[in-house]
Amino acid sequence: MADRFEYKVIELREKLIGGKMSGAKLERLLNEHAAEGWQLKAITSAEIKGRIGPGGVEGILVTLERRV
Repeated sequence: MADRFEYKVIELREKLIGGKMSGAKLERLLNEHAAEGWQLKAITSAEIKGRIGPGGVEGILVTLERRV
C-alpha cells in the first residue's frame, strides 16, 4: 500500500513575523509543528489578503506534510 500524507498550509503575514521576515520566529513555528510530526514541504512568497480592505500584505505560505 502506498504511503499517505496530509498537508497543512499556514499563512504568515509580514506583521505576524515582525515586519521583516524573522528567521527566529519562522524557526520556532517550524519546530513546534515538527514536534507534532509535520515536516516542511515548501515556503512560497505570496500576497495574503488582509482582514480589512481590498489590498493584501506581503507574507509567506508555509506548506507542511506528514504521514497518516
